Amino acid sequence: MKQNKVVIIGGVAGGASAAARLRRLDENAHIVVVERGPYISFANCGLPYYLGGTIQDRSALTLQTPESFKARFNVDVRVFSEATAIHPDQKTITILNHNTGEDYEESYDSLILSMGADASMPPIPGIDSKKVFTVRNIPDTVAVKSYIEQTGAKSAVVAGGGFIGLEVAENLHDLGMEVTLVEMANQVIPSIDADMAAQVHGHMRQKGLKLLLGSALQKIEDTDSGVALTVNGETVTADLLIMAIGVRPASKIALEAGLPANAKGALIVNSAMETGVPGIYAVGDLIEVEHYVTGEKNYIPLAGPANKQGRIAADNICGIPSRYTGTQGSSILKVFDLAVASTGINEKTAQALHLNYEKSFTFSANHATYYPGATNMSIKTIYEKDTGKILGVQIVGNDGVDKRCDVFATAIRAGMTAKDLTELELCYAPPFGSAKDPVNMAGYVIENTLNGLVVPFHWHDIEAIRKDPNAFLLDTRNPMEYAAGTIPGFVNIPLDSLRDRLDEIPKDKTIYVTCQIGLRGYIAARILMQKGYTVRNLSGGYRLYQTIFG
Repeated sequence: MKQNKVVIIGGVAGGASAAARLRRLDENAHIVVVERGPYISFANCGLPYYLGGTIQDRSALTLQTPESFKARFNVDVRVFSEATAIHPDQKTITILNHNTGEDYEESYDSLILSMGADASMPPIPGIDSKKVFTVRNIPDTVAVKSYIEQTGAKSAVVAGGGFIGLEVAENLHDLGMEVTLVEMANQVIPSIDADMAAQVHGHMRQKGLKLLLGSALQKIEDTDSGVALTVNGETVTADLLIMAIGVRPASKIALEAGLPANAKGALIVNSAMETGVPGIYAVGDLIEVEHYVTGEKNYIPLAGPANKQGRIAADNICGIPSRYTGTQGSSILKVFDLAVASTGINEKTAQALHLNYEKSFTFSANHATYYPGATNMSIKTIYEKDTGKILGVQIVGNDGVDKRCDVFATAIRAGMTAKDLTELELCYAPPFGSAKDPVNMAGYVIENTLNGLVVPFHWHDIEAIRKDPNAFLLDTRNPMEYAAGTIPGFVNIPLDSLRDRLDEIPKDKTIYVTCQIGLRGYIAARILMQKGYTVRNLSGGYRLYQTIFG
């Protein structure tokens, strides 16, 4: 039997996963992994935490070494070996050995491309400064750490409010540095919506970070002590700058070889992870994927999908008809004391695709409130307006955010509706959850809306409602809550007094109700609706409004 030779370019998430799966399926295959850097199978998601000192041992980031991978999986791993060209007609690649400076050709029967992505470096004047860094791999991170230690740097600017940018900003702050985060958009974390990001902004500022949102980095100049940055025409100084504005597929050699790609350079693959050239597969941050919820083509660079895609490519090379069914973008981020998680689509996407959707905002405790330490989590759920099918979820909170988002992610993958959420039987004991879990509660709220028991309105509707002469604005919180702050124009009638004060509420107007989080407003709406009033309840209540508008 002819020995199958598989060459894998790139030895991190997707490439290492593919190599290990190939060996488990075919003991006789000749597997070669070429990696341009010094490390394979390293935990790049842990790099910011090594920078900040939470992970102190650098070796902890290296999940496998070339030697351990060889011993465990009998894979020929070649580090400091950069693939510089692909020759599909000859079924060979050109490899530059950085240790010797020599080029050589390597043949393959099947080729897996897993080169990942490079940090985006826009053509800003001064971007090539030695005081400008990225955090994409272990050498990058070591360079930042060494620079801080050697120079005694006390301040940093981080450009970019995505996952890496926020994690780096937090970890530099933990080192005692003064940190400014510059983001071109009006919010951090693009996977969530601005109304959910507002809570994150407040928390970051509370921790002492300076946020410059809606701000463009225009110029970089070296100074004796660091860098002077031009941001929206103003000067911002720091000891160093870290660029974290996003990534782009490292697809140069694939494009030069004529492999099909989209306009952003992400390679186009089928569900078997095969490119437009038979026998050449591509995985991970290199490729375009189909979004599981919308079916739209997208670029979603995440470690979980990359590992799955590597396994699928290996399966198909070995004759197992495995298929990738799409990426739904499940992710979570630690921002100081907050956890920020999302899955599926956000409202921005739903609007852009003109979907017939609705949203709900709920606030639920992570476990029984009578058990010490309970904290609320904010949940935004996007769902189909007609069917209640769950399309996306965003959660901001403390403990328990991860497991709730995982349940929602599973629900989306299974095509579940709000009704299905109400029927989920989830684990409950006072230290861990509630008899009505936050996931159940989100389902109940949506189900009530679908059944017509309550009609919601949202924070962004308030300005127009205030101008409506046929609107009556009602705050059902207690007088102390109301006195501490309310939405302008709302009249206070506490919920527990409502039945005795119905004569104060006009029946010829639409009643817009709010409370702290939406629950008392729902109860008030049920009372009033059954008395013949037309009522709308503010989803998320005053708490959400205050978070957004301060």
